[in-house]
Formats: sequence, structure tokens, C-alpha cells
Amino acid sequence: MSYSDFVSVTLVTYNSGRFIKRCLESVLEQRYPATEIIVIDNCSTDGTTDILEQFEDRCQIVYNEENIGFAAAQNQAIALSSGDWVLTLNPDVLLLPDFIQVLVDATQMDPKVGTVCGKLLTMTDAFDFPAKPVVDSTGIYFNPMLRHLDRGSLEVDNGHYLNYEYVFGATAAAALYRREMILDISIDGEFFDSDFFVYREDADVAWRAQLLGWRCLYVPYARGYHVRKVLPGKRRALPPEINMHSVKNRFLLRIKNISPDLYRRNWLSITVRDVTVVACCVVWEHTSLKAFWYLAKNWKRIMAKRREIRKRQRVDDEYIASWFKYAPVSKPAPRKMVRVLSRSGAFQD
Repeated sequence: MSYSDFVSVTLVTYNSGRFIKRCLESVLEQRYPATEIIVIDNCSTDGTTDILEQFEDRCQIVYNEENIGFAAAQNQAIALSSGDWVLTLNPDVLLLPDFIQVLVDATQMDPKVGTVCGKLLTMTDAFDFPAKPVVDSTGIYFNPMLRHLDRGSLEVDNGHYLNYEYVFGATAAAALYRREMILDISIDGEFFDSDFFVYREDADVAWRAQLLGWRCLYVPYARGYHVRKVLPGKRRALPPEINMHSVKNRFLLRIKNISPDLYRRNWLSITVRDVTVVACCVVWEHTSLKAFWYLAKNWKRIMAKRREIRKRQRVDDEYIASWFKYAPVSKPAPRKMVRVLSRSGAFQD
């Protein structure tokens, strides 16, 4: 068991009083000792700050005077961190005690692995677990409509997703990022793009990382639980601001990252989805029309980011296109990696 890699755990809270105490306790109970915890509070008003005060002797906590968004606050935490790896964590996540250790062990075999994720299962907002375990995420994938989805979401966990695999990316609810990759793929000093504010910023990181040649490894024996509040079927129950950012960020993702080749391959699927999204905004979800004004107002800055990403792309178009399928795509990890991890004890529950 090696503790040579230092891990920084970064959390952003915003009215997270229901969750944050249990979340931080699960991080502090990790068996991997080489960690620091940095929490950025985005001006909570629900008592979150009173709870955070109880952890000030064990965590570095910053209290922002306004809500600057998840993406910018995560960047703030990452800038304060010093770890070889950064574990971004949502406050509504509960980690099993070996989560960090198993993830770090899995990083040793492939220096091009820039992101590592485990198996997240669902739990209620009271931190209760279903009688039958249900998958929240085993990585994220994109389909030809440019929708990004969580692999295995809402499937009953019958012991599947047990292979070490390369996946497109990880949900930032619990994703371990290599510092070297963070520095490499940042644009204008930002790892998470603050234009996203909240939602889909992890998909943007995943796409950019793939374009720049980094891999994401799914590690089945690193397990945690997540309260998933944002799901496609729950859109009408979400605040209008969240839905507006969802629309904005769908187009922001594409403007920044898509190549002409990928658009050519999937133009019909993309167009059908685009027409549907725009029509829904025009007919029903009028508050989301602000998304298009935001994109127009900030067009020059967004296009500058696109040019920078396109200039730095290191993989060919065929490789990127191979990830955009209607069924989730994964690629097996090398057998040597699996054998070594098996001997190291990473298969323990």
C-alpha cells in the first residue's frame, strides 16, 4: 500500500446543510491518509456555514460572499490545493472508506490516465440506501445527439460493471483528476469553464481531456453513494435557473469542442435534438431563452476558447467519433493492469 501520491479533496457547498456533515465525515474516515480537504462555500443561507465551522480544524474552508457557481468555486479550491491528484466531490456524496485508496492504486499503471472514477450508487436525500442497490454512475458517455448521460444510471446493480474500463469521462460528483492533466487542459487558467456556472462542466472537461489525449479509467471497486437531483426525467421539478444553464451549456459544450468531422457524422441526430430543445424553449420553457442571449453576448470569448482547444487537439477525428454512440462505449483496460491491481488487493469490497 503506497501513500506517495498526495490527494486534495475539493468540495463546493451551496445550501448543502442536509448533506455536508455526513459527506465530510466519510472523507475524514478514508483509510488513505495523504489527503487535504478544501471546501468553498458559495454564500449559503441555510445553516451550511454553521456546520462547516465544526470542521475548520480539519479542513481548509473559504466562505465566499456571493454564489460564483460550481465551476468557478471548484477552480478556486483547486488553486488552493497542493495534491498530485484532486478529488472533486459533491456534498451529497458518501464515500466508502477505501474509495480514495482504490482509485489511487488504479492510477499507477497508465500515465495517460488523467481521470479516475468509481461506481456511484443512489441514495435518498436522507442518506438512506434502497433495498436493492441502484447505479447512479459508472462514468459518463455521449450519444450522437450530443447528450451526455451517466453510464448505468438507474439500473439495479446486479453485480455488473465489474471490469476495469476506459470510459469517456467522469461525473464531477466524485472524480479523481491528475494534477498534470489539470494543468495541461486548462484554458485561460480555468480547469472547469466558469461560463458553465453549474451543470455539464464535467462533460466539458471530459471532452476536452479526450481531445488532448488523456484517458478516463473506471475502477469498479471504488464505491460511493450519491443523491442525484438532476435527471432528464425530473426537468420540470428543477429551478428555472438550472434548466436555463442546462440549455446554455448544451450548446456551449458543442461550440467549444465539436470538430467538423464529428458534426458531419452526426448532423441529423444533432439537428433533431437542437430543433426539439429550441422549440421547447420557445413554446414552454421561456425562462431558458436567456441561454441563447448569453451565448450571443459572449460569442467572441467562447470562440477564442474553441480555437485554443482545436489548436491543441492531439487525437484524430476517428478516435473521437468512436465514443459517440447510442449505446454506452467503454474500452477494456490492459490485462496487465488488471492482473497487477488484482495482486495489490484492489478487488476487495
